[in-house]
Amino acid sequence: MRSGLIATALVLLLLGGCFSGDREEPVPTPSPDLSSPPRAVAINRGPFQAGPFEAPQRGAYLGAWIKPDELTQVGRLAAVGALEQSLGRKLHFINTYRRFEQMMGTPSDAAFLADGAKLMISWATGDNRSILAGEHDELIREQARAIRKIKDPVMLRMRWEMDRPNLRATMWSGEDYIAAWRYVRKIFREEKADNVSWVWCPTAEGFIRGDAPAFYPGDDQVDWTCVDVYAGFEFQPIGTLMGPFLEWAAQRPKPIVIGEFGVAKAWGSEGRAAWLKDAERTFKVNKQIKAVAYFESDPDGNGPNQQFQLAGDERAFKAFLRLVRDPYFNP
Repeated sequence: MRSGLIATALVLLLLGGCFSGDREEPVPTPSPDLSSPPRAVAINRGPFQAGPFEAPQRGAYLGAWIKPDELTQVGRLAAVGALEQSLGRKLHFINTYRRFEQMMGTPSDAAFLADGAKLMISWATGDNRSILAGEHDELIREQARAIRKIKDPVMLRMRWEMDRPNLRATMWSGEDYIAAWRYVRKIFREEKADNVSWVWCPTAEGFIRGDAPAFYPGDDQVDWTCVDVYAGFEFQPIGTLMGPFLEWAAQRPKPIVIGEFGVAKAWGSEGRAAWLKDAERTFKVNKQIKAVAYFESDPDGNGPNQQFQLAGDERAFKAFLRLVRDPYFNP
């Protein structure tokens, strides 16, 4: 069992997770046909220039965010250890969330690294225009130095899901986000934090709407492309939900990480199991996907279409076990 943890009692509330919180709860609809072979869209096998966090030559890394019963260091340790014991294996990387001012390189980070895991840090940076005005330069420099001290390669999701409508007040526009991204990267470069792979991670919904690409900083600024995709409010095959993203990402010479994926309890054990089986096949035929991370969490205060924890759902968890024990996800 790993030691250490990121203590943050408000992490899901303050970071916002993956949801806007202003959507109506629909009545679950009949399951779509998940038996058809998934489409192979993003088929570039690499090799890729992925930055310090290198993509595997074959297969894909497996990671997760695991919400503890208690958001304490002990709770975090217990949650990760319990999931890994249930899976019968260790995760390649741990997804962890930080507010703008929460420092990187904590003792829990060190504990995960010491036990062989890597880190994907989801960093909720602040108002883009205040960043560009230089109001947070010292904080950004402190964070860059903290990551530099980690030494191991880190995936950094700078303000993931920046395309969410409820973040528009601080993102302002795609142009503002891109300028802030470049500004922060410049400071990291000045601080010689060269162990970072920069991960750009919007939502699948943003590609369906068509507004996510406007936030893309450019191939010269991004090491991994990424998407967060859920069968939450709509129960559709994962390939359908993230299809527009895959079409877009296939045109770029970057490895893909599925930063968060999950299927809501509202769709029932049988439907969840079928969706996860389809997700496994979809990841495997889209060879450009080089890392995936499940969102093992029932976020507090969210409705039934926003509850994704698999533990306790025997049939769904069994389907997930099939994925995690597939040699493809053990490169």
